[in-house]
Amino acid sequence: MKLLIKNGRVVDPANNLDEPRDILVENGKINRIAKVINNGADKTIDAAGKIVLPGLVDMHVHLRQPGREDKETIASGTKAALKGGVTTLLAMANTSPAIDSVENIRMLKDIIAETAVNNVLICAAITEARSGKELTQIAKLRKESIVAISDDGASVDSTELMYKAMRKARENKIPVICHCEDKLLSGGGVMNLGSISTRLGLKGISPESEYKRVQRDISLAEKAKCRVHICHVSCAETVEIIAKAKKKGVKVTCETAPHYFSLCEEALLEYDTNKKMNPPLRSRKDLEAIKEGLAKGVIDAIASDHAPHTISDKDIEFDRAEFGVIGLETELAAAITYLVLPRVLSWAELAKKMSWNPARILGIDKGTLTPGRDADLIIVDPEKSWLVKKEDFVSKSKNSAFIGVDLKGVVETTILDGKIAYKQEIKD
Repeated sequence: MKLLIKNGRVVDPANNLDEPRDILVENGKINRIAKVINNGADKTIDAAGKIVLPGLVDMHVHLRQPGREDKETIASGTKAALKGGVTTLLAMANTSPAIDSVENIRMLKDIIAETAVNNVLICAAITEARSGKELTQIAKLRKESIVAISDDGASVDSTELMYKAMRKARENKIPVICHCEDKLLSGGGVMNLGSISTRLGLKGISPESEYKRVQRDISLAEKAKCRVHICHVSCAETVEIIAKAKKKGVKVTCETAPHYFSLCEEALLEYDTNKKMNPPLRSRKDLEAIKEGLAKGVIDAIASDHAPHTISDKDIEFDRAEFGVIGLETELAAAITYLVLPRVLSWAELAKKMSWNPARILGIDKGTLTPGRDADLIIVDPEKSWLVKKEDFVSKSKNSAFIGVDLKGVVETTILDGKIAYKQEIKD
């Protein structure tokens, strides 16, 4: 099938492209990009006034299956992803059972093959059952086409074990994705440590619990000569540490999530559990440091850290509520609203952080509109505003930090492998 997209502003940082162009898609691939294409296509989409981007690559998603299908499934999560413009995602390993064995990887692959509606990559656990005690058989897991290892949701406390894991990861040419948290410093905390936590009577989580572990993991990666990727950067000190490590030539990359550049600890004054996540929303100073880190290129990627929870997990006392928020359907609009419109990032820089860089970090052939590559792309209306409503989410869970917020930027069409996989419904 031939699909022609005309008159859109095509943004592809991999090819330094940010200009009005037509795109011809044929047999699931980008066939040609030119100023004017008049080719007999089976379907033509007029993208005048719209932004055309490579499909988003979200490298941090919790799909909950197997084990917690009441929160999310591969089917529901990937449908939510398409609505948000995500054509490829990395499924994290903290399922039940954890993705820590060949058998569990094959089970997950079967579920993906049967129910996923976008590209789902697999991240395996660093340690068995993510317990931090015994390494998984990383070489065997790598043969099952995993693209990274992580105990996300938990940090590997043993320095010796983490170093061994990094050596194994280097041998198998995959990155280690690090959830950096020293629980001796964060244990029992539920929000950022500071005057607001004191005011609310809630136990705080210090930035030190994050950045001290970031220092350790970067030091180990330098020693092991391993590629390391730091998850959900939330505080100014972490940005500074990563910047210094990059200048030294350490193979470190990192990501942040939309809530860390759009919200801060003040958002918790009403004890809203939909704004409880780990690491927590930090101070306004930290928020500005995250935006500066994105603008200067210290922070390589933006990921959702999509963490679905049931109503019963969230609609309880703040102390007892689960950590985590959903983000697949709002991440692009949040980035447009809080980064592109205020000119923190250009459209090209945004596409780099949400498509091209994540693809390169994971070593996959995605995130670009280069002719000959897979035709995964999205058409975005940059001017359209929308109110985030609980009832509009495709995800099985509704625990969004942006409920009631007006965001700007709507994914009108998501194209996957050259076919229209999602089309925005026009409501009266």
